[in-house]
Amino acid sequence: MTVTPTITVAEGKLVAYGRTILTGVPDKVVLTQASGAGLVDGAFVGAAAAEAKSLHVFTFGTLRDLRFMCCFRFKLWWMTQRMGTSGRDVPLETQFMLLESRAGAGGDGDGEPLYLVMLPLLEGQFRAALQGNDRDELEICIESGDKAVQTAQGTHMVYMHAGANPFDAITQAVKVVERHLQTFHHREKKKLPSFVDWFGWCTWDAFYTDVTAEGVKQGLQSLAEGGTPPRFLIIDDGWQQIGGESKEAAGNTVVQEGAQFASRLTGIKENAKFQKKAAMAEGGEEAAAAGLRSLVEEAKKEHGVKYVYVWHALAGYWGGVKPAAEGMEHYESALAFPVQSPGVTANQPDIVMDSLAVLGLGLVHPRRALAFYDELHAYLASCGVDGVKVDVQNIIETLGAGHGGRVELTRAYHRALEASVARHFPDNGCISCMCHGTDMLYSARQTAVVRASDDFYPRDPASHTVHVSSVAYNTLFLGEFMHPDWDMFHSLHPAAEYHGAARAIGGCPIYVSDKPGNHNFELLKKLVLPDGSVLRAQLPGRPTRDCLFADPARDGTSLLKIWNVNKCTGVVGVFNCQGAGWCRVTKKTRVHDAAPGTLTGSVRADDVDAIAGLAGPGWTGEAVVYAHRSGELTRLPRGATLPVTLKALEFELFHVCPATTAAPGVSFAPIGLLGMFNSGGAVEGCDVRPLAGAGGEDTAAAVVVLRVRGCGRFGAYSSRRPARCALDAAEVEFSYDAGTGLVALDVPVPEQEFYRWTLEIQVQGD
Repeated sequence: MTVTPTITVAEGKLVAYGRTILTGVPDKVVLTQASGAGLVDGAFVGAAAAEAKSLHVFTFGTLRDLRFMCCFRFKLWWMTQRMGTSGRDVPLETQFMLLESRAGAGGDGDGEPLYLVMLPLLEGQFRAALQGNDRDELEICIESGDKAVQTAQGTHMVYMHAGANPFDAITQAVKVVERHLQTFHHREKKKLPSFVDWFGWCTWDAFYTDVTAEGVKQGLQSLAEGGTPPRFLIIDDGWQQIGGESKEAAGNTVVQEGAQFASRLTGIKENAKFQKKAAMAEGGEEAAAAGLRSLVEEAKKEHGVKYVYVWHALAGYWGGVKPAAEGMEHYESALAFPVQSPGVTANQPDIVMDSLAVLGLGLVHPRRALAFYDELHAYLASCGVDGVKVDVQNIIETLGAGHGGRVELTRAYHRALEASVARHFPDNGCISCMCHGTDMLYSARQTAVVRASDDFYPRDPASHTVHVSSVAYNTLFLGEFMHPDWDMFHSLHPAAEYHGAARAIGGCPIYVSDKPGNHNFELLKKLVLPDGSVLRAQLPGRPTRDCLFADPARDGTSLLKIWNVNKCTGVVGVFNCQGAGWCRVTKKTRVHDAAPGTLTGSVRADDVDAIAGLAGPGWTGEAVVYAHRSGELTRLPRGATLPVTLKALEFELFHVCPATTAAPGVSFAPIGLLGMFNSGGAVEGCDVRPLAGAGGEDTAAAVVVLRVRGCGRFGAYSSRRPARCALDAAEVEFSYDAGTGLVALDVPVPEQEFYRWTLEIQVQGD
């Protein structure tokens, strides 16, 4: 059977489902239709040049008057979002693009929106990215990162996929590319590490590289004493044996600024700060090496920590592994000097790269990478460590010269890393960080957790709104490969609630980096249950459809809405993110509006894109919405909206609960734990069971059976006052507000961790 392609190029136009996307498409641009069952919605882009080179820029076509959002690398390590309507708005290093066409089949009119996904790919030894120019042309840049690795053409440089649902189109596009490249796996196929369901603490912003074993113990104890015990721990940068480079090594008469980033690993074991003092006095290597093992054992046995992760860079340390370091010679480390892509250097310069360009990086030979990770991870595992946070990953792409190019070198390192993690950390214990490059993403078969944005910067006022908006938009792309990690934050901070609320509905791990004794436990208890577990949402949190092409960081008018689902309910977080963003002129994140105004928007039930699937067949579209901060409960008919007004750095969380008929004339909807940021995460099951009479005859009564996790004030909606409520079969007192329909009762602290209560609410129908 012949299938008519839905994306075509003819007469200089790129057309998707009859709608013109690009004009002025050169003759040398060729489309290859995606092959396979059901793949009629996609095509690959190819082009040829006159001569072979290591870097090509191909003109793709002219883009005008179509809304788009893209994710681009503003730094070597990290992406952020950009919105626009023409080719000149497309930044360098664009790795993901979503376009919207509202034109009808005839070319004019509003029509139903069509979404087109563009994914620049890896092809052989080359990596592609999109960019625009002042003529509004969309360009495809392909490069190998090694002048000796050249080509004259690319046949599958970009994959395009069209669809009516933007979220489905993105997922389908990545799955087509997965099948095409066969070098990575989609997030759904990966094992999610268990630590993500527990509250955590990271040492980084608490201590930075001055972290010590004693400081770790103090931090764990301090959080536990306040009733929010951390169950996973990340020992960040500062635990390793490293050595700096002298000014003579740099050939300078003064110390190079940023020279600390050229420090190199000199051993795989912990440094003196983490070795027991008694062991050091004895002078025995075996005794001294017990420091990390002793700390991990104490964290688990005395502080209740379940998972301990430690930090290391992909190259070992920021400056790699010191060449010829005693005991490290077998890794064949040699100095390499990074060469960045022109697209990266034209965006934001980085002091790390400035330093390494002068002092060099000690690169373990690719053929020894597996041996290096294997020895490092075997030692960590012997100390009881459960996983690693692997940082500074994109540095490898800059070292491709002489190693077959950036794609080949990156893939070699990631293959070695994942093989070692699989061998030593059976829970797939790995967090990828500083890794927003497609060289890595399209090579990751196993890694399941990825840091989704640049860091939480406690002392940078410009960073907080930017952090939340960047994570949400980056997740549209990154969330197809791995589960996003929204980074640590401080619970005692002017923006703490803002950050905490975002993480609660992001579906991400929740962890802080508080200094010992500096905590806001009132806030933390909105995130953490007494057993140290968290109510994690089910999916990666993403912007709602009506936010996809708005610019909630810069346009001065838009609120950011992020949607997610729990097992029985949805949630929409609304954030005022205006006032700061990455500036292409100053090449840094800056405040562009010191006093952003109060904004008003609206929320509707179908902002939760998967709401119909949660509600099940027969749902009328009616929902109950509970607003966390205001405490208001509202019944929304199908299509109705709820207004929301927020000042700068304010938020509101709306818990969207599909209303169902529990008994004749009685509507019901579970809400969850009213005091938690992610209230609906406490509801793990909802089943309506009709009540039979004494003789077995049908009655108008029913019992709603809920599976509930956690403790605190629990709420549900019922259009009529319930006849009774029972918790684990024991009848309990409850309150009922006839004006709003709110049923509320107290769920006690369970004696067992991760305990599920059975809550029964009996209602009487007509």
